[in-house]
Amino acid sequence: MTDPQSMHAVAITRPGAPDVLVYQPWPMPVCGPTEVLIRVAAAGVNAPDLAQRRGVYDPPPGASPLPGLEVAGEIVAVGADVDGWRPGDQVLALANGGGYADFIAVPAGQVLAVPPGWSLAEAAALPETWFTVTQTLVLRAGLTSGMSVLVHGAAGGIGGAAIQIASILGARAIAVVSSPAKARYATALGAFATIDTTDQDIATRVLELTEGAGVDRVLDIIGGAMTAINIAVSARGGHIVQVSTLDGADAPVSLRTMMAKQLTLSGSTLRPQTPATKAAIASHIRSHLLPALAAPGFIKPRVTVFPIEDAAGAHRAMEARSHIGKLVLVTPFGAK
Repeated sequence: MTDPQSMHAVAITRPGAPDVLVYQPWPMPVCGPTEVLIRVAAAGVNAPDLAQRRGVYDPPPGASPLPGLEVAGEIVAVGADVDGWRPGDQVLALANGGGYADFIAVPAGQVLAVPPGWSLAEAAALPETWFTVTQTLVLRAGLTSGMSVLVHGAAGGIGGAAIQIASILGARAIAVVSSPAKARYATALGAFATIDTTDQDIATRVLELTEGAGVDRVLDIIGGAMTAINIAVSARGGHIVQVSTLDGADAPVSLRTMMAKQLTLSGSTLRPQTPATKAAIASHIRSHLLPALAAPGFIKPRVTVFPIEDAAGAHRAMEARSHIGKLVLVTPFGAK
């Protein structure tokens, strides 16, 4: 590090369109006693980053004002109270904000080792999505072997993570997509079946695939009118997990149907969770999921790379909702 007092980061200069993102000089973060300082090689792009840029998703108190909730890179310093990590370790980490930067300080409990055989750009595509799905679909909704799960947005970051986590656990993922190319990608990740909404009805196809029983779990990023469909295709005792609302935050629901089917509808956001909660999620991933990522034949998520200086271009690509896999920003360090 040539200047320990300064770095560059992508700042949100004002709420608005992608062009408000500017890569500019920024103060170095301070590494606290329970944190590690990471030299960022790559940072994943996620829907909450877009919401923050638009001015509708403020950082929690005490969090960095910079966007970016997941990174991969190399540890350059560790806090006095941190055990188990040392400078030079290559890691991925769930951030509390501040990931669109050359350096970031992250609570040590939110850090995981990069899986063998993974590049840092590939590893940066994991934390936000895998932590989100583990927290909601696994730890809260209890996804387990033998269950079926309907996954919306299956060719994106959250959806792809849900398919792969379901596969690792022995559950069957039914992937909802919007093109043949996305269907092929979801199948490659391990989906049991796909539903292409351009020519297939979700409810009809789900009931065909489940012999009329419906699905045990639903992971939804759509919201709005999709909520009624999710209720209709859920099996008795099913659980619908809401992690985003891309098509609307309000939805009419049939309470009578939910009562008759004994359904659960739960929602959650990851960023405001406590460090202890995030550390517990990390521990579960480390013990139960991370080993599978290094197994021969594991299919890595597709990553599309943008230089960090073009964060605006990455946001425009994500807003178009036509990409497959994850979008990742690569810093000058990661580009070497």
